[in-house]
Amino acid sequence: MLLPKIVQQYKASVTRKINRLQKDLLFQWQRSFYDHVIRNEDELFRVREYIQNNPLRWDLDRENPLSKNFDLDHNLYWKEVYDSA
Repeated sequence: MLLPKIVQQYKASVTRKINRLQKDLLFQWQRSFYDHVIRNEDELFRVREYIQNNPLRWDLDRENPLSKNFDLDHNLYWKEVYDSA
């Protein structure tokens, strides 16, 4: 099975479960995903470090409405999401 199909099925399953459990929550996935083949230990370390540290940078993220760097003009998809809310 191809990776995009696996991700699609996983997201659909998780979305159904979340919607069943949280009826008042509007759950949305990130529009796309980034896949990358990890070819060696150094890359694996960098990916793990990114995954571990990325949430700590949310305060600086330009897609975070509470951030001083908030700027949705860089991404029209998210701008439409926020504008329609």
